[in-house]
Amino acid sequence: MSQRLAILGVGLIGGSIGLAARERGLAEVTGYVRNPDRAEECLRLGAVDRIAGSIEEAVAGADVVICCASVGSLAGMARQALDAAGPDCVVTDVGSTKLELVEAAGGDQRFIGGHPLAGAETAGVANARADLYEGARWYLTPTETSSGVLYDRLQRLVKDLGAKPMAIEAAEHDQAMSVVSHLPHVFANQLAAQGRPGTERLGALAPSLRDATRVAGSNPAIWGEIFATNHEAVVAAIRHSIAGLEKAAEVIGSADAGRIASWQSEAAAQRAALSGAETEGEATHELRVLVPNRPGILAELALALGRAGVNITDMSLDPTPDMSAGAISLWVAGEDEADKAVACISDLGHSVSLTGES
Repeated sequence: MSQRLAILGVGLIGGSIGLAARERGLAEVTGYVRNPDRAEECLRLGAVDRIAGSIEEAVAGADVVICCASVGSLAGMARQALDAAGPDCVVTDVGSTKLELVEAAGGDQRFIGGHPLAGAETAGVANARADLYEGARWYLTPTETSSGVLYDRLQRLVKDLGAKPMAIEAAEHDQAMSVVSHLPHVFANQLAAQGRPGTERLGALAPSLRDATRVAGSNPAIWGEIFATNHEAVVAAIRHSIAGLEKAAEVIGSADAGRIASWQSEAAAQRAALSGAETEGEATHELRVLVPNRPGILAELALALGRAGVNITDMSLDPTPDMSAGAISLWVAGEDEADKAVACISDLGHSVSLTGES
């Protein structure tokens, strides 16, 4: 086994990480579960190699620790893991809100927040799947204090699990999630309450309302924590939507069929843009970046490329013998992505060369 992986919380998410890591030979997996009665099931299903009796026991000697708990419990779990982890261990999580957690970590260079965009309607380790993360986007939120070596180790593990790692700032992540994930739940809740009087005469849900309210009221405990930990971004998104709805009311209230059709066409174009597929199957280009050896340099590069929309498919570090500087090799897919990456890195003042494709 190449490394030791500790999974704190072995349910659907943690169990799927464990299954993938073990099936791919990536790590020896130690699990921790709060309920000892679940330990035998985790072992029987092959999600872990062994179960530890405490967080401290699970973390001892680990190279990577992944905290898999409800959003409201992650800060305490991550702090406990960091207190028990060694100086060369990276600690991450899988929560859907990041800023509050990253701030709670207090700038510890070993903590790098994470959020895989993967899941299922079901829960529990019995529903875990080794292919859950195949092709899924997995956000990582390094900061200027994050260890470059530990970030490299984490993003490599994420990639080896089958996912696509992408660096993003914690605040930007939460703002984006408030719109693409959290706000739709707010709308679903509101539509479920608003739509009921109309359904009484119809006798059944109209398809549009049924689809739009599918997630209404789902898992109140979990969503209570998500909304609470991302309340500022969600409230801002709601207020922005209110302004949009006011505009829609004005357009529709004009009773101008042509103007309304134009508004509808604009929405169709925006929806098409949202559905744009990511580039697949293009040649992979290698970029060689010469950088000084200073804290946060790898996070700076990864975050800048993430903001530019460049997906790093792989990465490796090659420090000079005296550790004063080094080279970072980055692989990106597609010629356009490579050109954007070169421009982005050059703007940061680093020497970068495009060495080829594969």
